[in-house]
Amino acid sequence: MARDTGPVCKQCRREGQKLFLKGERCLTDKCGVERRSYPPGEHGRGRVRASEYRNQLREKQKARRYYQILEKQFRSYYEKAARQEGVTGENLLRLLERRFDNVLVRLGFAASRRQARQLIRHGHWLINGKRVDIPSYQVRPDDVISIKPDSRAADVVRAATELTAAVPPWLQADHDALTAKVLRLPERSEIETPVQEQLIVELYSK
Repeated sequence: MARDTGPVCKQCRREGQKLFLKGERCLTDKCGVERRSYPPGEHGRGRVRASEYRNQLREKQKARRYYQILEKQFRSYYEKAARQEGVTGENLLRLLERRFDNVLVRLGFAASRRQARQLIRHGHWLINGKRVDIPSYQVRPDDVISIKPDSRAADVVRAATELTAAVPPWLQADHDALTAKVLRLPERSEIETPVQEQLIVELYSK
């Protein structure tokens, strides 16, 4: 399985904002963006030439890094979104939001998407009573998510729930029982991803 193993703090610094890729560390003074608020590299503090293409590319890279997926995967999501009815940009964000690893983060059952992916890969989670070990699995309305009985990761998950301020209205979570339910598909106003999806559509439409 291909995956990005590079330093995640540099990704946040490149995009100029916190993408919350390292869970609890992002909430402390050790956060890379807090310590060095300029892009990484030798020319990080140099003058940046603004252009339409640069803005579009940065939005695409920001979204891809926020959800921690590779370029080929992201392009596949875009093509699928373009084939669906409705606004392509909103369809794209809905597909990304419905990824199983992202849903665990939204529910507060994982501190970061990397942690969520590891928990899923190791078989700690069930959907409708069946083990699902695919992070990209698309959850559907009425899906019931629960931790595997006697899972050794229960303490890790409970620690993650303490970092969660609120659960999106399209999801329902029981942090005591470590169970959740997908109530419906998310609306655009309920998706907190810090990107302008229209710029991504313009980039891929060229």
